[in-house]
Amino acid sequence: MSAQAFQTWAAGVLPGIDALLLARFLETRPARLAEACQYPLQTGGKRIRPLLALATGEALGDRRAAIPAAVAVELLHTYSLVHDDLPCMDDDDERRGRPTVHKVYGEGVAVLVGDALLTEAFAVLGETALAGRLVRELAAAGGAAGMIAGQAYDIGMDGPVEGIDRLRTLHRAKTGALIRAAVRMGAILAGADEEALGALTTYAEEVGLAFQVHDDVLDAVQDASRDGGGPPSFVRLLGVDGAAAAARAHADGALLAIRGMPSERRWALDAIATFTVERTV
Repeated sequence: MSAQAFQTWAAGVLPGIDALLLARFLETRPARLAEACQYPLQTGGKRIRPLLALATGEALGDRRAAIPAAVAVELLHTYSLVHDDLPCMDDDDERRGRPTVHKVYGEGVAVLVGDALLTEAFAVLGETALAGRLVRELAAAGGAAGMIAGQAYDIGMDGPVEGIDRLRTLHRAKTGALIRAAVRMGAILAGADEEALGALTTYAEEVGLAFQVHDDVLDAVQDASRDGGGPPSFVRLLGVDGAAAAARAHADGALLAIRGMPSERRWALDAIATFTVERTV
């Protein structure tokens, strides 16, 4: 499947997800809070997590079944960005070319927006027939054993992150946990058996690392003036060429993990694994 064909597929499925995300807050009051909750959901982005959930459903023959996973994981991911941007965390004034939530609505409202997005993610899963299992998946990925642990490592709560193993641990939690949850929840909703779920879990873990390592490569290439300082990265430890090779190896590992699935159905998963290491932004 060509990159253009995948982009066409993504362009066809994402508007529906975007509409569902915004619809979760149509009846929120006060109206200013509804507007603030919708604001970070309208800033674009790659939407890689909902795409992974939908592609997983497609690989198992039921893309529509995976829609709740796609919506829930993007709500939780967006909450994490809103809180990350706050002055007490990364202190960012812009995200994807737009002022961050706290710059538009104030810090207090930004905290409430993040809280609302996080809570709504679980409300989405609560509306499914598999609520208990899915809630456990997302809570594990987004909680103190998953994404939050990764963020804690990232701000130095367990000391300096030195060495490749520690860096992988950080990113398996901070970035990889939600990617893994997107795939696993999509698979559960689409009726995956244990064998398929195991293969897809390995795929997701490899994609998560490929995505982060390639991010580090892009950052280094786009800022050639860096002198090795700044936060820990795969490029600092492996060099640009070494990190690029590592990203490709993880992407290849993802492709290998799902090789046993029918190629005519897994094509979107294949395309996402390739996209993670070929994207330029």
